[in-house]
Amino acid sequence: KNETAQMKKSEKFIPKSFLFKHTSVACEAQSLFVKYGYNVFLSNPLPLDRPLPDTRDPLVRHSEQRGLAYARASGCRAATADVVAILDAHIEVHEMWAEPLLTQIKADRTVVVSPVFDKVSFDDLKVTTYHPSAHAFDWALWCMYESFTPEYYKLNDGSLPGKSPSVMGILVADRKFLGEIGVLDEGMKVYGGENVELGIRVWTCGGSVEVVPCSKIAHIERAHKPYMPDLGPAMKRNALRVAEIWMDEYKHNVNLAWNIPFENHGIDIGDISERKKLRFTLDPWDDLLAYGGMKNLDADMCLDQGPVPGHTPIAYNCHYYVSQLAYYRGTGELYIGGIKAHKYNDNRCLADIGTEETEPGLYNCKEAVQKGMGIYWDFTQGKELKNRKTKRCLEVTNQKLLMRECTGQRWQSQHIAKPF
Repeated sequence: KNETAQMKKSEKFIPKSFLFKHTSVACEAQSLFVKYGYNVFLSNPLPLDRPLPDTRDPLVRHSEQRGLAYARASGCRAATADVVAILDAHIEVHEMWAEPLLTQIKADRTVVVSPVFDKVSFDDLKVTTYHPSAHAFDWALWCMYESFTPEYYKLNDGSLPGKSPSVMGILVADRKFLGEIGVLDEGMKVYGGENVELGIRVWTCGGSVEVVPCSKIAHIERAHKPYMPDLGPAMKRNALRVAEIWMDEYKHNVNLAWNIPFENHGIDIGDISERKKLRFTLDPWDDLLAYGGMKNLDADMCLDQGPVPGHTPIAYNCHYYVSQLAYYRGTGELYIGGIKAHKYNDNRCLADIGTEETEPGLYNCKEAVQKGMGIYWDFTQGKELKNRKTKRCLEVTNQKLLMRECTGQRWQSQHIAKPF
């Protein structure tokens, strides 16, 4: 009686659904609805993993096969997140595979990172553990595993990322940085060479490549490529394309490796004019005299970019991370906090603001010049750091950076690029 009364009381809340009006199930369906507030009668027989309709925006798809590099580049163009991951379809990932990669990129946006690949056998699908190794290549531009540098193993810490000449193809990178240096070469055909090209370009453009041992995936190395039984012709063509764009006086070593003539080999490598333009946008850094941490020997502290955003460099205990990287050029400019690879970017110049200001400033170089600041410095290793315009020296007093009359405080750059 109580249940019947409750049902009558809630009749006005029962949806006008065919199910609830069907005489054979109406009573049970309505009873469950009153008790739980939704159609439990229909929900109970549904599988726990029922397929849902895909309501996401369409994935990017091509109407025809365009090759690996083009497909990946189009995915990068469609992406909007800060970080982009380029993966093979035939992989499985371990838990927490992404976090170690993201950690490296957060520390340095110019690093391109790769996980360590475990091997999945193509026949029995068993997983074989692979040890962390660098992703190298030979003169034919085929990828291979190599050991990290001897210095890496002296650290005796297998969790540390190791520098690598290239990537095997799976990578994670800062999306904007990848775009700045040209993403992937869409002129590559089918498969092969695009990963070596990326590695060469990343290092040439001021970035780096790392293999991160704490990030693990499992990858099937297929017995054959179903889309092309013989990859030789495509690999050869792509290797010649990489050599012509990036390898200068070493490009003929690729011809030697493939046993083809140095000239007039008859292999169409496609239009490379746009890719070669990437090189002309690079700052050659050929007038770089000193780089690394800039240490005040008398105060035992280093020049540091200070809070960002902000325009006030500071003296800080030396740790030689990015905020303390200083670059002294033949022009006399001194960049703090890193150096840009491309000419169209502006570096941050150490400046004597002048007037009555006693603290140095750190501004985009073009802005500093427009405002009449002194951005050119005279520096000799182990001696004073003197502004050419104001004739004042950068010194440290009570752990604070000051511009003042020179007292002979000594500065030392971590590395010397050329005698000066």
